Amino acid sequence: MKKKYQLCDLCEQPVKVEGFSLVKPNGVKKFCCEGCLRIFQLLDPEQNSTPENLEKIS
Repeated sequence: MKKKYQLCDLCEQPVKVEGFSLVKPNGVKKFCCEGCLRIFQLLDPEQNSTPENLEKIS
C-alpha cells in the first residue's frame, strides 16, 4: 500500500520531509522544501505588509 503524503502548499509536490511549515491565521501551511517555504514567504502579501516590513522598504 502506498503512503499518502500531504501536498506542498506552493508547488503541490508530496511533503515527505517534516520541518518546512508556516503558521498562518487560517491554518498551517506545509512545504516540501525550504525553497518553497521561502518563495511563499516572499510572495505572501500578509507577510510583506506588516508595519515592520514597510519601514524597511521606505
